[in-house]
Amino acid sequence: MKHYPHHLDLKPAAVARGVIRLPGSKSISNRILLLSALARGQTEIKELLASDDTHVMLMALQKLGVHWQQHGQSQDFMVEGAGGTFPNHAADLFMGNAGTAIRPLTAALAAIGGDYTVHGVARMHERPIGDLVDALNAVGANITYTGNAGYPPLHIQRGRVHPQQMQVRGNVSSQFLTALLMAAPLMAREHALTIDVVGELISKPYIEITLNLMQRYGVFVERNGWSSFTISPGQHYISPGSIHVEGDASSASYFLAAGAIAGGPVRVEGVGQSSIQGDVRFVEALQQMGAQITMGENWIESRSSGVLKAIDADFNHIPDAAMTIAVAALYADGTSLLRNIGSWRVKETDRLSAMAIELRKLGALVEEGADYLRVTPPVCLERAAIDTYDDHRMAMCFSLASLNGAAIQGTQVRINDPKCVAKTFPDYFEAFASIAHAD
Repeated sequence: MKHYPHHLDLKPAAVARGVIRLPGSKSISNRILLLSALARGQTEIKELLASDDTHVMLMALQKLGVHWQQHGQSQDFMVEGAGGTFPNHAADLFMGNAGTAIRPLTAALAAIGGDYTVHGVARMHERPIGDLVDALNAVGANITYTGNAGYPPLHIQRGRVHPQQMQVRGNVSSQFLTALLMAAPLMAREHALTIDVVGELISKPYIEITLNLMQRYGVFVERNGWSSFTISPGQHYISPGSIHVEGDASSASYFLAAGAIAGGPVRVEGVGQSSIQGDVRFVEALQQMGAQITMGENWIESRSSGVLKAIDADFNHIPDAAMTIAVAALYADGTSLLRNIGSWRVKETDRLSAMAIELRKLGALVEEGADYLRVTPPVCLERAAIDTYDDHRMAMCFSLASLNGAAIQGTQVRINDPKCVAKTFPDYFEAFASIAHAD
């Protein structure tokens, strides 16, 4: 296990410059692990993310009887597919705080049937799962809450799940729809299954990732815009043989923002213009703020062209990467408004509230709304000890406040509890130090 100090002090850095090789995408890694486990045949997974969230998925699959093997010290894995079922029909599964693990796995377990308990850390038991459970129970699943209604922990027992139509709300988390889509071939055995989305679907790019990966495993979904999705009967997941995990586009946002704030150029490798991840659209927001962006097939580079411009934009499509914009707004020439980010409140912490509190510590004037954040930068950044709320993205975002911008100097920032970055990017602070230079 990697050792982390209780806190980490980041000194002001005059310039950001360098090249970062990104770790694998969390969203892609956990989807690929579950699809590989459900598929027929062996799958070789290249460059799987090494993190807490992928670790809990691997451990859960092991408890379910799925055989996998890591190749030496690399992040390459072999997963032996179980062909649409799980060998162990009863298991107690700890899912940490990994939404990308607990939600799709819950749907798959409900569709397959057995006797399973699913639980996580305290914060996971505060993150809603009711919309997914309601959708599954409405078509014959047998899922009960063993704590507070609407939240994990869950007890999943064998039901009779053979639906032709399902409904799920789309305005809390796109992971609920992702979970139903991934489990759909397990439910559409004799009849086509149509999944209708009730209300607005948030974080649409994550559904694109799901559909893209399902197709790689041989399952095709017919779409009616963003309102309904139909899976024809008799489809099965089949191993693609070998599959590569893209670099994490959400993690790329911190380094690309650093280049935009503090000179650059900063290049990230592992994602580019061919990425299947919607968070690469983060660069559009940086461009609106005046950054210079260049992209290749598998890389993105950013640099500053002066003081960043304030931004007023809807970030419903990239809620995770939008957090980085909130900190970049400290370096802008006026007040920035981040709109349609209500989903922040049900993430690893209430990110809207947490972001407002910590930005104020740095001297910013912040207005926190139900689903928006308005940030007015200070004349100068104040030294601050940033609380991270056991949220990896809070820790990574606020490292940026140590950088010198074109019109405002970075400050000394203390990051409390830096070990939270292990959720997705265990070596983040070493990577950040490699591009943050004193002169």
